[in-house]
Amino acid sequence: MVGTRRKRQEEEEEEEEEEEEEEEEGDYEQIREKRIRENKERMNKLGLLALSRDLNLRSQKPSLALENKTKLISQPKQPHSPERRSSRLSTLEPVKYSEFFAQRGKRESSSKEKKEVEIDIPEGTKPEVYTEEHEKLLGDSESDWELYVDGYDEDGDRLYDPIKGETCHQCRQKTLCQHTSCIKCELPQGQLCGDCLYTRYGENVMEANVNPKWTCLACRGICNCSRCRKAKGWMPTGNIYRKVLKKGFKSVAHYLIQTYRSEKSSEGSDAENMVDKESEASADTTVNRRRSKRALRS
Repeated sequence: MVGTRRKRQEEEEEEEEEEEEEEEEGDYEQIREKRIRENKERMNKLGLLALSRDLNLRSQKPSLALENKTKLISQPKQPHSPERRSSRLSTLEPVKYSEFFAQRGKRESSSKEKKEVEIDIPEGTKPEVYTEEHEKLLGDSESDWELYVDGYDEDGDRLYDPIKGETCHQCRQKTLCQHTSCIKCELPQGQLCGDCLYTRYGENVMEANVNPKWTCLACRGICNCSRCRKAKGWMPTGNIYRKVLKKGFKSVAHYLIQTYRSEKSSEGSDAENMVDKESEASADTTVNRRRSKRALRS
């Protein structure tokens, strides 16, 4: 009996708690609905509801750009009309502009190359003349020399040293690299770095140091450094190595000796031809004078 009473009391207490919770929930719902009504009234007064309706209607309508796009897609493609062409041109082949512009580009590039190859060395106080003996004194190399490596660091900067370095007779730079030594003069004028020896004279410094009979360019009389050229009454050449290569010469010395020698020889042959013609003309005049004198005497 006691157990059944306790169960009934517990059930009644649970029912009372549920009723209280339902009352609380009912009060909350009433408060919430009241707040919603108040918010709607405020929005009506401010005109926000009407504005939101207009925005919803606009968003539902498709945009004008989209309509035009759909119209363009939906339109069927018209058949391609034949190209109009004059009756005068019907027999001629159509112009291929790609080939035209390609040929034009080639012509422009070739003209640019010709302009770049022009080498202009100012004239000095004395004429620059070379003979066959100078050409025989030109050197050569069995192997190629790689430029801008010997005497340069990892970043490509040259290694200068005023104490341990040796001065190159050509570039006048005191650097840490391989230099030549002349067996004839044994002077600083016989010291040339590898890059200058190869670009200015076409020789390899490693081959020159192995050769026990190697003599410097100053001793051979074909040095083209600025100091030696000025001493001969010639102007310095400047940095013309790349232009010389484009012309097909191995080095600056090869270009100077072979070019100036051919020009001077052709000028000399022209002068000899002029002298021969003048002598023949003078001989013809003397013969004509003698004939005229004989005719007057007779």
